[in-house]
Amino acid sequence: MRAVIQRVNRASVTVGGKLISKIDNGSLLLLGIEPTDTFEDIEWLSSKVANLRIFNDEDGVMNKSLLETNGDAIVVSQFTLHAATKKGNRPSYIKAAKPDVAIPLYEQFISQLEKDLNKKVGTGIFGADMKVDLLNDGPVTILIDTKNKE
Repeated sequence: MRAVIQRVNRASVTVGGKLISKIDNGSLLLLGIEPTDTFEDIEWLSSKVANLRIFNDEDGVMNKSLLETNGDAIVVSQFTLHAATKKGNRPSYIKAAKPDVAIPLYEQFISQLEKDLNKKVGTGIFGADMKVDLLNDGPVTILIDTKNKE
């Protein structure tokens, strides 16, 4: 499971001209799922997202978490995070999970993050052509891969 976590002043997801999700201060997560991902990956990543200290404290130091700041979150499915670009110029997405595997894991991740944050989490629509708008704060952008816990 791969996630790109962006600290945002605002973010929104629109599908077909209809606003699906909107937040102010918080995190926008782009989430890529592999067929080998498990519930343990979900729990680990959700906890990491909720507790990652990427928000400023009173002294302007990144020392507070999404949980501590009561920030909001949007999770958007992003199979292209598993693009393989080694050969040629056309990315291969063979490492990305197919919808029958990815959708349940995506939904479980959202449920787990809502539990960890004790609040509703915004989403996109799995497989839809989404327009994601954000104002990255900092900019702060973190890449996490559950297969490479660095």
